[in-house]
Amino acid sequence: DGERAAAPAGPAARAVSGPAPLPATERTPPCTLPPSPLAPRHHWVVDASAREAADPTGHPEEPPRVVATVLPSAGRGAPASPGGSARPAPGASAQPGSAAQPDVSAEPGGAAASVVLEAVSRTGVFPLSDLGERMVLTTDLGFDSLMLQELDIIIARHAPGFPTEETFKPGLTIGRLTELVAPHLTHAPAPAVPPLPREPWETPAPRGDEYAATAGVDGFPEVRQFEERLDAITAGGADFPYFRVHRGTIRDTTVIGDREYLSFGSYNYLGLSGHPAVTAAVHEAVDRYGTSVSASRVLSGERELTVRLERALAAFLGVDDCLALVSGHATNVTAIGHVVGAGDLVLHDALAHDSILQGCALSGAARRPFAHNDTDQLAHMLRANRSRFRRVLIAVEGAYSMDGDLVDLPAVIELKKRYGALLMVDEAHSIGTVGEHGRGVGEFFGVDRSGVDLWMGTLSKAFASCGGYLGSSARMVRWLRHTLPGFVYSVGLTPANAAAALAASELITAERVRALRRNAELFLSLAASAGLATGSSAHTPIVPCLLGDSARTLRVADRLYERGVIADPIFHPAVEEGLSRLRFFVTSEHREGDIRRAVSVLAQEVSAAGG
Repeated sequence: DGERAAAPAGPAARAVSGPAPLPATERTPPCTLPPSPLAPRHHWVVDASAREAADPTGHPEEPPRVVATVLPSAGRGAPASPGGSARPAPGASAQPGSAAQPDVSAEPGGAAASVVLEAVSRTGVFPLSDLGERMVLTTDLGFDSLMLQELDIIIARHAPGFPTEETFKPGLTIGRLTELVAPHLTHAPAPAVPPLPREPWETPAPRGDEYAATAGVDGFPEVRQFEERLDAITAGGADFPYFRVHRGTIRDTTVIGDREYLSFGSYNYLGLSGHPAVTAAVHEAVDRYGTSVSASRVLSGERELTVRLERALAAFLGVDDCLALVSGHATNVTAIGHVVGAGDLVLHDALAHDSILQGCALSGAARRPFAHNDTDQLAHMLRANRSRFRRVLIAVEGAYSMDGDLVDLPAVIELKKRYGALLMVDEAHSIGTVGEHGRGVGEFFGVDRSGVDLWMGTLSKAFASCGGYLGSSARMVRWLRHTLPGFVYSVGLTPANAAAALAASELITAERVRALRRNAELFLSLAASAGLATGSSAHTPIVPCLLGDSARTLRVADRLYERGVIADPIFHPAVEEGLSRLRFFVTSEHREGDIRRAVSVLAQEVSAAGG
């Protein structure tokens, strides 16, 4: 069309070449940031001379061993007096299970030895009987910087104020670590318990196929269960509805094989994937920067293109700054895993995306779901639990992709403020689609952007690209830029993806968003008039048709496909058992006649499929 043909010269050129550089007076001078108090990372190179200097006397083949009683997980917390360095009782046997095994926790400094040895044993997966006080953590036990960090965290639970930096010095031995811990010890081990049973690698070699079920993935019971579910999907004769190969760009239509279908199965909400301006920007970016930045952005992977994308996203959202990452799913996982941890609590909507749940699991924080959009239950959980945790994070979505409804953002922000919680909003499906200019639920509800701690979103939907972003205050983003594992240890966005998202951001206009909203409202009203169950869908381009039974849902999806309409069937565990549905993603590119035809065909096939 005429609008698309005229567009490439503007956004495409600006996406690659960009504006003139900022005057020198406006540039922010570089600064050195302190390490993150939540997740310090220490790295060094240990050369041969350092290894030799670690113990000038050399290590005997069998160094003296220090045996300690392992602390049971539930038995920590009793007060203790600090002591000196640990030594085995003279003449005592050092073999596990020996009747003469000493209880080092009863000796001066024994409590510190117990703490250190248990921490080293757990972190390095070594039997206690294999550990000696002259062993060097790095060269003898193979500890890397991440293992040392884990060791430091375990020790700090018993010895607050322990000098963390000492843990990361090359040449540190178990004996020296015990001496460092002892003056800071405030939590003694529990009373002595029997020694650990022999480790798996100390048991006799297995016989026959004792471990056959776990020796290869093909033998896993969950693989067999998955295959049974897969067979059940097509048992009624319907075609398998997933992984169909599409030819070309999916907008309002798509081509599979040699046939064109009316598509309601993609996230190309504004039709910007395949837009000439976006495509031209991608070509220019690849010509200039190549196909990959080939490194973490912290090192040699930074490109001006991505920096300008982050500025554009920040302006679009109305926040101070943004950080772009290579995966939307991974953005949630690494952000939640970084912001909260053990001793914290995450309260999330019961319909939260898998990436939020995976982030909770990574973090080690406690997790509690509240009923979908039930702010009364959320308030009750905050009232009952806030004082019990260091931090509480509320995680919600702007628009829920299974139900097509919005979060009650003002109510959630009010609860966040009242109870001193953190708030993260996942705008994967609401950014670009909700609000007068597509700027998400923040614009839709007219809230102060600072009322949300983390605005998360994806680039793979309205922004016609791939990746994720985090928007927040300048201070928060600066901290994330230097410490967030999923960013620091990951390659940067490809030039193509950065250019596509940047060009798309310039093409998201109120006119496009209004066209999308008109189409979504038309689909929803026609479905309601036809007596179709659309649940709580409102104000979004996502319209579910709830059918309940999985077999019935698959039959209807198969019949729609035969009649040239694509809508994806959704079953358990993506939704609750008994709430299977067809999910329709409406775009700004759909024509009124196509929407009317799709709803008419849907109503006919739902009726024909019966209850």
